[in-house]
Amino acid sequence: MRAIFEKSRLSGMVKAPPSKSAAHRLLIAASLAEGESVIAGVEYSEDISATLDCAEALGAEIERCGSTVKIDGTRFLSEVKGVLDCRESGSTLRFFIPLAMLTGETVTFTGSERLLARPLDVYERIAAENSITFVKKGGCITVLGKLPKKKFAVDGSISSQFVTGLMFALARLGGGEIHVLPPFESRPYAEMTAAALGLFGADIKFRGNDITLTEGQRLRPWSGEVEGDFSNAAFLDAFGLLGGDVTVTGLPEASAQGDAAYREYYKMLAAGSPVIDLSDTPDLAPVLIALSACLHGAAFTGTKRLAVKESDRGAAMAEELLKFGVRIDVGENSISVPGGGISPPTEPLRSHNDHRVVMALSTLLTVTGGEIFGCEDVRKSYPSYFDAIRSLGAKVKITE
Repeated sequence: MRAIFEKSRLSGMVKAPPSKSAAHRLLIAASLAEGESVIAGVEYSEDISATLDCAEALGAEIERCGSTVKIDGTRFLSEVKGVLDCRESGSTLRFFIPLAMLTGETVTFTGSERLLARPLDVYERIAAENSITFVKKGGCITVLGKLPKKKFAVDGSISSQFVTGLMFALARLGGGEIHVLPPFESRPYAEMTAAALGLFGADIKFRGNDITLTEGQRLRPWSGEVEGDFSNAAFLDAFGLLGGDVTVTGLPEASAQGDAAYREYYKMLAAGSPVIDLSDTPDLAPVLIALSACLHGAAFTGTKRLAVKESDRGAAMAEELLKFGVRIDVGENSISVPGGGISPPTEPLRSHNDHRVVMALSTLLTVTGGEIFGCEDVRKSYPSYFDAIRSLGAKVKITE
């Protein structure tokens, strides 16, 4: 599908969508609790649907009632009902692998080719150390074995998703410890996991790079609502830096979401040509790169992990910005963007199969006009994105 944009100035008020990161964590924590939890405000993006399907495949009883999900975790991990299809969700895959290692049964994961190519070294090493089968073959990952309760040491430079996966497993096992080998990148996401598990009664302490889940604990059911998403709100607020007047509502005053930092980053971009470290906030990279090209430029550090996201995000943004007449410099762990503005694109843009690339480029197309192929990729995290920006005055038509 393609989105065809005309120049337009966006203004008005729009509510932030529910946080995908928070929803993943609340839905899995609810599956781990014995009894029924009720999670309201769930948006069924491709990633969240993958997490719900995988939870059901491992025995959770799930009832979808509009945007509310009822989950009974009484039989969670007691049986494996089929293959766990993670689609393109890195969070789903990395969160569920340690849980699958608690079943003692053969569990097979599938997903997109790009997803299964993303690093899983941390789990492969843990599996080898504990005589657990871990096989990547034929577009599948299969695990078989029983993860013991113990202390884990985890490389923190790859992804905090491994830390979160082990926190879920230890919560089920009743306690344990994780030592994160520095650098502990994307730490706020691990802290978000601790906050979510805390709602279900978990006692989790961070001391430096050591995470301790108190022994003997059991998770209890909890009911509540998914908070607003700073990661996707960043794309809505971006229009304010491009001459629009947009107010985003529905965001919590206090949140463990690391991407809440976008508000401070936007002030920095508006004021000059800043240096911004993206080690803890890699999902903000596409929109920050796009905005800095329109404004005064910027230098970004801590960008090496962009290469193993849904696309190689640094390379993808470099390729697409060149169509706007902007040449950015992508290094191994840094990206430099010149400022000064953009020209209308010389040819149609491509999504690179990446929802955040689509949304970042769409902000620029409201300034110049143009079209982007692969716009359906927003379904991964924000299915109603184009409806939201149309409500603010974006002139965009979606065609096959």
